[in-house]
Amino acid sequence: MKQLVQDKTSPKNRDENDNMGYRDVLNTIHESHDFIPIKQSYILQLHRDLLKRFGLTYGGQFKNVQNYINETRPDGTQITRFTPVAPYDTPNAIDAICKSYNETIAKELVDPLILIPAFICDFLCVHPFNDGNGRMSRLLTLLLLYQNGYEVGKYISIEKQIEKTKDVYYAVLQGADLGWHDEKDDHTPFIRYMLKVVLACYTEFEERVGLMNVGGAKSTAYDIVRAYVSDKVGKFTGAEVVAACPSAGRSTIMNVIKRFVSEEIIIKCGAGRSTYYIRKDVFDE
Repeated sequence: MKQLVQDKTSPKNRDENDNMGYRDVLNTIHESHDFIPIKQSYILQLHRDLLKRFGLTYGGQFKNVQNYINETRPDGTQITRFTPVAPYDTPNAIDAICKSYNETIAKELVDPLILIPAFICDFLCVHPFNDGNGRMSRLLTLLLLYQNGYEVGKYISIEKQIEKTKDVYYAVLQGADLGWHDEKDDHTPFIRYMLKVVLACYTEFEERVGLMNVGGAKSTAYDIVRAYVSDKVGKFTGAEVVAACPSAGRSTIMNVIKRFVSEEIIIKCGAGRSTYYIRKDVFDE
């Protein structure tokens, strides 16, 4: 009976349920991104929440039938352009890309802005779900950006920025899976596209809030971070500085922070992901 009711649901209601499920997961990411590890069980839970308003039985479960990436030709006929991972291999494939991402990000040898789109390409090539793969990929993009200190998504919709350039988005994805099964794929075009998306979001954010100015000229990264540190009470992390100073790049900000440590403006505490900083004048008499 539930299935019959779903079949009679109007497109408008389906769209509303789709949007509400997306917003549910979006809110979870906004509020708890630091507590959502990149692992199979959590990806499944996010997918469950994405589809739960539909009452679908496969929400939170990997695909149980083979899916295909099809291309529609100008004459209306369709061809299969890419065959994703088979259903029985999907759990292991998701475990593998999560393990690879987590190990690489922990070593800090690859910039997160390069690693994140590469992970998303792999996720889409696995195409792990019967439905919702595209929406999950964009939600995971936001989650990974948050976890690496790029929190512009709190203020500017990354989803909307992708929607504005959806023709380019699908075009670069179309080439991202070529040779994937043989490990001969090239993620470069998609990485470049996502870098442009993130930059566009920060540019829009800056246009909304305005840039800090000193004597009528644009502030340097040193000035911007120094202003943040001077006003900060208590401990703070590098990710918090990056999020609060969108007009400066992450690597530039981290270099300024290192300089502040060497100049004894701030004190570094902890190590790795537990690193935080405190103004030195806290300890001055």
